[in-house]
Amino acid sequence: MAEVVLPAQTNPLGKLLGGHVMHLVDMVAAMAAHRHSNSYVVTASVDYIDFRNPINLGEIVILKSQVNRAFRTSLEVGVEVYSENVLTGERKHTTSAYVTFVAIDEKTREPKEVRPLIVKTVEEWKRYEGALERRKIRLAHRYDKEV
Repeated sequence: MAEVVLPAQTNPLGKLLGGHVMHLVDMVAAMAAHRHSNSYVVTASVDYIDFRNPINLGEIVILKSQVNRAFRTSLEVGVEVYSENVLTGERKHTTSAYVTFVAIDEKTREPKEVRPLIVKTVEEWKRYEGALERRKIRLAHRYDKEV
Protein backbone atom coordinates (compact mmCIF):
# COMPACT_ATOMS: atom_id res chain seq x y z
CA MET A 1 0.00 0.00 0.00
CA ALA A 2 1.33 3.45 -0.81
CA GLU A 3 0.12 7.03 -0.66
CA VAL A 4 1.48 10.55 -0.94
CA VAL A 5 1.72 12.58 2.28
CA LEU A 6 -0.59 15.60 1.98
CA PRO A 7 -0.70 18.80 4.09
CA ALA A 8 -3.84 17.77 6.02
CA GLN A 9 -1.97 14.69 7.30
CA THR A 10 1.01 16.59 8.72
CA ASN A 11 1.87 18.51 11.85
CA PRO A 12 3.10 22.15 11.77
CA LEU A 13 6.64 20.88 11.03
CA GLY A 14 5.51 19.14 7.83
CA LYS A 15 5.88 15.64 9.31
CA LEU A 16 3.24 12.92 8.91
CA LEU A 17 1.16 12.64 12.08
CA GLY A 18 1.96 9.57 14.18
CA GLY A 19 -1.75 8.87 14.58
CA HIS A 20 -2.14 8.77 10.81
CA VAL A 21 0.76 6.33 10.56
CA MET A 22 -0.94 4.14 13.20
CA HIS A 23 -4.18 4.23 11.18
CA LEU A 24 -2.34 3.14 8.03
CA VAL A 25 -0.53 0.39 9.96
CA ASP A 26 -3.85 -0.96 11.26
CA MET A 27 -5.41 -0.84 7.79
CA VAL A 28 -2.59 -2.62 5.96
CA ALA A 29 -2.22 -5.20 8.75
CA ALA A 30 -5.98 -5.88 8.64
CA MET A 31 -5.76 -6.46 4.89
CA ALA A 32 -3.13 -9.17 5.41
CA ALA A 33 -5.21 -10.76 8.19
CA HIS A 34 -8.40 -10.64 6.06
CA ARG A 35 -6.66 -12.28 3.14
CA HIS A 36 -5.16 -15.08 5.23
CA SER A 37 -8.31 -15.83 7.24
CA ASN A 38 -10.88 -15.19 4.50
CA SER A 39 -13.04 -13.54 7.14
CA TYR A 40 -13.73 -10.37 9.02
CA VAL A 41 -11.07 -9.53 11.58
CA VAL A 42 -10.88 -7.18 14.54
CA THR A 43 -7.76 -5.61 16.02
CA ALA A 44 -7.00 -7.27 19.35
CA SER A 45 -3.72 -5.58 20.23
CA VAL A 46 -0.78 -3.60 19.01
CA ASP A 47 2.23 -5.03 20.79
CA TYR A 48 4.80 -2.66 19.51
CA ILE A 49 5.09 0.36 17.28
CA ASP A 50 8.41 2.09 16.79
CA PHE A 51 8.77 5.43 15.00
CA ARG A 52 12.37 5.47 13.70
CA ASN A 53 12.37 8.31 11.18
CA PRO A 54 9.85 11.03 10.30
CA ILE A 55 7.90 11.01 7.04
CA ASN A 56 7.85 14.39 5.32
CA LEU A 57 5.17 16.27 3.44
CA GLY A 58 5.20 15.26 -0.23
CA GLU A 59 6.98 11.95 0.34
CA ILE A 60 5.43 8.62 -0.54
CA VAL A 61 4.63 6.42 2.44
CA ILE A 62 4.95 2.70 1.61
CA LEU A 63 3.56 0.00 3.90
CA LYS A 64 4.36 -3.71 3.75
CA SER A 65 2.59 -6.31 5.86
CA GLN A 66 2.79 -10.07 6.31
CA VAL A 67 1.11 -12.60 8.55
CA ASN A 68 3.83 -13.83 10.89
CA ARG A 69 1.81 -16.61 12.50
CA ALA A 70 -1.73 -17.88 12.75
CA PHE A 71 -2.85 -19.23 16.11
CA ARG A 72 -6.25 -20.85 16.72
CA THR A 73 -8.46 -17.78 16.14
CA SER A 74 -5.87 -15.01 16.06
CA LEU A 75 -3.10 -13.88 13.74
CA GLU A 76 -0.02 -11.74 14.27
CA VAL A 77 0.82 -9.39 11.42
CA GLY A 78 4.14 -7.57 11.07
CA VAL A 79 4.18 -4.18 9.36
CA GLU A 80 7.09 -2.15 8.01
CA VAL A 81 6.65 1.44 6.88
CA TYR A 82 9.01 3.28 4.54
CA SER A 83 9.20 6.82 3.23
CA GLU A 84 10.34 7.53 -0.30
CA ASN A 85 11.61 10.89 -1.48
CA VAL A 86 9.92 11.55 -4.83
CA LEU A 87 12.87 13.60 -6.14
CA THR A 88 15.77 11.34 -5.17
CA GLY A 89 14.10 7.94 -4.79
CA GLU A 90 15.77 7.54 -1.39
CA ARG A 91 13.88 5.16 0.89
CA LYS A 92 14.02 5.11 4.69
CA HIS A 93 12.59 2.56 7.10
CA THR A 94 10.41 4.75 9.29
CA THR A 95 8.16 2.53 11.40
CA SER A 96 7.73 -1.08 12.50
CA ALA A 97 4.75 -2.64 14.27
CA TYR A 98 3.20 -5.95 15.32
CA VAL A 99 -0.59 -6.12 15.30
CA THR A 100 -2.75 -9.03 16.48
CA PHE A 101 -6.18 -9.71 14.99
CA VAL A 102 -8.99 -12.11 15.83
CA ALA A 103 -10.91 -13.69 12.96
CA ILE A 104 -14.68 -13.26 13.28
CA ASP A 105 -17.37 -15.56 11.88
CA GLU A 106 -19.61 -13.73 9.43
CA LYS A 107 -22.87 -15.11 10.88
CA THR A 108 -22.25 -15.63 14.59
CA ARG A 109 -19.87 -12.70 15.06
CA GLU A 110 -17.85 -15.00 17.33
CA PRO A 111 -14.13 -15.80 16.96
CA LYS A 112 -13.50 -18.41 14.29
CA GLU A 113 -10.60 -20.73 13.64
CA VAL A 114 -8.07 -19.76 11.00
CA ARG A 115 -5.93 -21.98 8.83
CA PRO A 116 -2.30 -22.46 9.84
CA LEU A 117 0.38 -20.42 8.15
CA ILE A 118 2.59 -22.35 5.74
CA VAL A 119 6.19 -21.33 6.38
CA LYS A 120 8.53 -21.65 3.39
CA THR A 121 11.66 -19.54 3.93
CA VAL A 122 14.21 -19.00 6.68
CA GLU A 123 12.99 -15.41 7.09
CA GLU A 124 9.38 -16.57 7.39
CA TRP A 125 10.48 -19.14 9.99
CA LYS A 126 12.17 -16.40 12.07
CA ARG A 127 8.99 -14.29 11.99
CA TYR A 128 6.92 -17.39 12.83
CA GLU A 129 9.03 -18.24 15.90
CA GLY A 130 9.23 -14.59 16.98
CA ALA A 131 5.44 -14.34 16.88
CA LEU A 132 5.13 -17.16 19.41
CA GLU A 133 7.55 -15.44 21.78
CA ARG A 134 5.69 -12.13 21.47
CA ARG A 135 2.38 -13.93 22.06
CA LYS A 136 3.72 -15.45 25.30
CA ILE A 137 4.74 -11.98 26.52
CA ARG A 138 1.46 -10.45 25.40
CA LEU A 139 -0.62 -13.09 27.22
CA ALA A 140 1.52 -12.83 30.37
CA HIS A 141 0.80 -9.10 30.55
CA ARG A 142 -2.80 -9.28 29.41
CA TYR A 143 -4.33 -9.03 32.86
CA ASP A 144 -1.69 -6.93 34.58
CA LYS A 145 -2.78 -4.15 36.90
CA GLU A 146 -4.53 -1.18 35.39
CA VAL A 147 -2.24 1.64 34.34
